[in-house]
Amino acid sequence: MPFWILFVLSLGACSHQKTKPVTENFPIIDAHAHFYSKKLNQYLQPSSQIMQEFQSAQVVGGVIHYAAEENFKVTLNRQGPLQWRTCMGIHLGDQWKQVEKGIQEGRFQCLKVYLGYVPRWANDPFYHPFYRLAEKHKIPVVFHTGDTYDKQAKVKYADPLQIDEIAVDYPKVKFVIAHMGNPWFHSAAEVVYKNDNVYVDVSALTLGDVNDLPESQLQELVVKPVQWFYAYVENPKKFLFGSDWPLVKVGPYIQLMKRIIPEKDWPLFFYKNAVDVFGFKPQS
Repeated sequence: MPFWILFVLSLGACSHQKTKPVTENFPIIDAHAHFYSKKLNQYLQPSSQIMQEFQSAQVVGGVIHYAAEENFKVTLNRQGPLQWRTCMGIHLGDQWKQVEKGIQEGRFQCLKVYLGYVPRWANDPFYHPFYRLAEKHKIPVVFHTGDTYDKQAKVKYADPLQIDEIAVDYPKVKFVIAHMGNPWFHSAAEVVYKNDNVYVDVSALTLGDVNDLPESQLQELVVKPVQWFYAYVENPKKFLFGSDWPLVKVGPYIQLMKRIIPEKDWPLFFYKNAVDVFGFKPQS
């Protein structure tokens, strides 16, 4: 059975606790999550699963990355207590006019380019009409970069270094490198450092509940890479918290990031940067 199914089925189960529960009273935005509506047979969103996970972790908003089959099928209730921003997943065959219609209707507040999953480079002519849409409507573009969950994907197309060219050609668009380019951290860090319009999220540097992993593994796979990346970029406004739920349990991942990100930067990392990049309405 695929990992994500096992994880979703275990959302209500107890987990080992290496870290303290979330107790701080400040808002958090998860800038990288999924609904997996088709697989869960729940096109009416948000589901009880994601609401429970987010609310227990004091998450007040989420950026949801749609898979191709979800783009025009999900019915999203935006009247609840959480704020949502939704990224249309761009796949071969998508027409820019249809995407623009979805933006104008309020379906999409950002675009997602699945590098690697779609075997095209970021500068492929197919993508440029969508970058121009992002520029026109002043919405961000998120790139999947690094390792792919699908064994049939072609990972060479997910190298984060190529985002530099797109950032230079479209300086008015805000771009987000997802997953820190894992494992190409150095390339991703240079692109973020160099370009004022490129940001990065820390989603899914490992999977599941981080409390279940040995400390030595957490150090090598998450703590050291994030610390190095953070030090190299030297700009706390460039970093976004993201989990990649349901592949990652949100609460423990928040606590892990609090061990890494300087406490003085938590308001930026967990909330204000996502407000700036994705256009959330700030809480009063």
